[in-house]
Amino acid sequence: MKICVACLFLLSGFVQGFYVPGLSNGKESRLRLPSAKSVTAEPFQKTSERIVLEELPSVYLYDHCPFCVRVRLALGIKNVKYNLKFMANDDTKTPNKLVGRKTAPIFKLPQDNLIMAESLDIIAFIDSDERFGPVGAIKPATGRTDIKAWKKSVKTLLRTLQRPRYVATGLIPEFQQTDSRHAFIKNHQLPPYEKYEWRGNDDHPGIDMERKIKLYAEALAQDPAPMIEELNAKLVQLDDILYSEHHCYEGGLSYDDIDLWSRLRSITIIDDIRWPSKLRAYMDNLSALGDVPLYDEMAL
Repeated sequence: MKICVACLFLLSGFVQGFYVPGLSNGKESRLRLPSAKSVTAEPFQKTSERIVLEELPSVYLYDHCPFCVRVRLALGIKNVKYNLKFMANDDTKTPNKLVGRKTAPIFKLPQDNLIMAESLDIIAFIDSDERFGPVGAIKPATGRTDIKAWKKSVKTLLRTLQRPRYVATGLIPEFQQTDSRHAFIKNHQLPPYEKYEWRGNDDHPGIDMERKIKLYAEALAQDPAPMIEELNAKLVQLDDILYSEHHCYEGGLSYDDIDLWSRLRSITIIDDIRWPSKLRAYMDNLSALGDVPLYDEMAL
């Protein structure tokens, strides 16, 4: 079958926007599976008073990036108002001007003349400064090896399913123009290719851009059913080790949740996922708590 490469970027007419917890479109409820076990746990109670500094901090970011989502989630949990500065994926000037390299997220606090990168460093700063509410609100990481192993087990699967969908929706801010979509495709390999095979190095020529675009189009066009079936089974495994619908371990909301939820969010860009009930509630609860929308309504 001949692949129409242009179709990869003409799918925005089939989707409506972000999913907002509490406003069900009907499909989401049909795709829930019962959880094997459930634990009653108290949700995180964030400060009721909105924290609005005289000059708002800004976060320079990409919407799809889980490291950027970490910072958004933490700021939302702490009820801090901030400016979202979405950068185009091909924008190298902005991050280089701020921190000397192309990276995201970048946190800017004008009153301190502070600009910093690295998501966990940013969160540690926010959660240790009383201007951003009670300190130590987010509990330390537990080092759970079972969750770490689970994330590793789905890495290749998620790259195959998510990456073509990021650039195909036509709705994610950093991919609004062809140049930005091509910049992502140029630098982000699809399995089974390794980074050096995709980008090239001194010993390997890499893959030409036309071939990369075709590989992305083919990945999106192939029947995803076998991969989705595998992912659905993996989500059941995660649901079994998730402590509750509010946090992933019994001690309360922690850096474990900051990282796990930020990675899981991108799964909502994949259509026909069957979420176990506890895990789906976890996704919705932290989306609302952190004021970070999910991708359900634009899922492909």
